[in-house]
Amino acid sequence: MIPRDDYLNFLIQSKDKQIIKVISGIRRCGKSTLFEIYKEYLLNNGTKQNQIISINFEDMDYEELQDYHKLYKYIKEKLLPDKMNYIFLDEIQHVQNFEKAVDSLFIKKNVDLYITGSNAYFMSGELATFLSGRYIELRMLPLSFSEYCIGNTDNIPISEKYKLYIENSSFPYVLNYNNNEKEIHDYLSGIYNTVLLKDIVARYSISDVMMLESVTRFVFDNIGSQLSTTKIANTMTSAGRKIDPKTVEKYLKALLDSMMIYQAKRYNIKGKRYLKTLEKYYVVDIGLRYMLLGKRSTDVGHILENVVYLELMRRGYDVYVGQSGEAEVDFVAMNSDGITYFQVSASVRDEKTLERELASLKRINDNYPKYILTLDDDPIADYDGIKRINALDWLLGQVK
Repeated sequence: MIPRDDYLNFLIQSKDKQIIKVISGIRRCGKSTLFEIYKEYLLNNGTKQNQIISINFEDMDYEELQDYHKLYKYIKEKLLPDKMNYIFLDEIQHVQNFEKAVDSLFIKKNVDLYITGSNAYFMSGELATFLSGRYIELRMLPLSFSEYCIGNTDNIPISEKYKLYIENSSFPYVLNYNNNEKEIHDYLSGIYNTVLLKDIVARYSISDVMMLESVTRFVFDNIGSQLSTTKIANTMTSAGRKIDPKTVEKYLKALLDSMMIYQAKRYNIKGKRYLKTLEKYYVVDIGLRYMLLGKRSTDVGHILENVVYLELMRRGYDVYVGQSGEAEVDFVAMNSDGITYFQVSASVRDEKTLERELASLKRINDNYPKYILTLDDDPIADYDGIKRINALDWLLGQVK
């Protein structure tokens, strides 16, 4: 198992606190494996096996526990009265009215409760309604490039591993296929179809599956581009797929809820305000994009931008697209320490490209860090406080 240290540390820091730990994320991103890693940590640090109760609701052995009354009764009978009990409920969305069982367990002083879910149920606002004020959420993504390099033990250059990372997939299980393209394609196709049909079509009662797929393809094909529902609707209608903006909006919300795509809103840097139009969208895994669009749909710069966006999210930033006058800054990354600005470009060896990327950052009149991330294998450079660094080194945490 690949260590997922950032996620594991989140659980360790939350251990024994009377709050429900919710781990959400797209299917097959590693939530169940994270539970296994954490349970191993507990057992290695004084917890006994009989203190752990673990149920995966995608396992037929537990099908009858999808009734919340039976689930509560089953767990209650196993609770140790004089010790802390660690309860793991994996893919809880299969249990109708699960929040009733969860609430009853939550109020017990000797219960530490962990749940996962991966469909729109967990991201549509209903979870917050049912468990308001009683939970903290860990949003999980597939493997980072650093984690992927740990799992991929091939003796090849880092640049080759990056190529495999984006082409094959960042989903953890793909590493088991040893770069077999057909097996990887079939696996990713299974994830895509399951998310689309189970988590979106069934959840939102969508009748025109082909139109949903067309919108999905459009968004996948336009990662890193400013989009609006009207722009998507007009472009698709012009191409012979007639659709109205309201339907596009519904489909985008469903894709966002399923965690297949993420939205980066725009931020006016000078005015320090958030803008409500022309957001950008990024896909949860570039391998899914290749699976859907084919490897001919290669845009090295936007793909790198997508990878950087997800990495910033992993590192705990709120990420926006920056607007500075007429210029755009790829990412404005905010956390409790302040702001960091990023421009992302496949290469800046061309002087005009370098000047264009620098110009957007030079417009910003504050002292927060500013970076240009590029795939150029060149030494770090500094342009009046703006650092140009290799993106792969940054992804691996070798430069800051």
